[in-house]
Amino acid sequence: MTIAAVRTHRLSAPLHTPFVTALRRTTTVDTLVVEVVDGDGRSGFGEAPQVWQVTGASVAGAEACVRELLAPLLIGRDADDLQAACALVHRAVVGNESAKAALDVALHDLAARRLGVPLVRLLGGTALRVPTDVTLAAGDAVDLAATAARRGAEGFTVLKLKVGTDARGDLDRVRAVRAAVGPDVRIRLDANQGWTPREAVRVIRAIEDAGLDVELVEQPVHRRDLDGLAWVSDRVDLPILADESVFDVRDLVEVIRRRAADMVNVKLAKCGGLQPARTLLDLAAAHGMGTIVGSMMEGPVGVGAAASLVAAYGTTAVSDLDAAWWLAWSPVSGGIRYEGASVLLPDAPGLGVTGLREAKIQTHA
Repeated sequence: MTIAAVRTHRLSAPLHTPFVTALRRTTTVDTLVVEVVDGDGRSGFGEAPQVWQVTGASVAGAEACVRELLAPLLIGRDADDLQAACALVHRAVVGNESAKAALDVALHDLAARRLGVPLVRLLGGTALRVPTDVTLAAGDAVDLAATAARRGAEGFTVLKLKVGTDARGDLDRVRAVRAAVGPDVRIRLDANQGWTPREAVRVIRAIEDAGLDVELVEQPVHRRDLDGLAWVSDRVDLPILADESVFDVRDLVEVIRRRAADMVNVKLAKCGGLQPARTLLDLAAAHGMGTIVGSMMEGPVGVGAAASLVAAYGTTAVSDLDAAWWLAWSPVSGGIRYEGASVLLPDAPGLGVTGLREAKIQTHA
């Protein structure tokens, strides 16, 4: 059975709450859903989220890459030759990791559907429930405390607090959130590259001295400043998690070589999909690094693939899979859903997505 068609769907869906970090503010998920169709009419789905400030990927750019270069390479190929098809995608173009990730995931989804098993089973796992943190968007201390209390009441036990917008006020923000949720909720920080190395050390040491029981600090300094990242890691006790500094294997090798971070956040849209993500997780584990799997601001297709990877491979800390939770409504039929602080994977073939809902969708064959 061969691959008969590759379709692209431009999708925009609103968030229920603005998402604010040190890098950007958004009120929508803007993404490209890629659909790979076999000769029997089965479809596998993947997703390329638009995140200008992190990956540099756009919906238009990902669509051009898929339609003009990658799709013609796949049409007519054996739909069951998963490894070869994914390898072809990854070799075909430099960069464009979000476009590659969308096709990589769509090919895995289609393979699982053709076997009649959930994607997690294709990846070697069986769990259908995956815990997640939830993000507290950047804001002032009072608003953050109120939001933290609401999230705790909703059952979330790991909160990711966005900091880095104002180093002088970050200690007060963390203190306010800790007071609002008490000692039983874990708090992790994400500066999204917002601090200088000196600011990072100053803020993190103040948090340590205040006994605020923070779990980890994610990407405190600019992604390219590995010397600064290593300098921070060497001067604080809290674990440092590299995110934007690690897109691919070469990036992770360099972080490991410099001992620049204690942990790594693996994201499909950064590294190019499930195949390279598994390589990154294996490499990190081999060198004693902690791991989580994260998500961009993306929809149920991308988050479902990331959650399936976590369910099959595991991570050393609770992963960051809340992106689709921020949506005001799901733009797909089927797929994942949230229950408290868990992502529930459907017990259905592949990602369990049965179609796209009528929304702001533009489809191209």
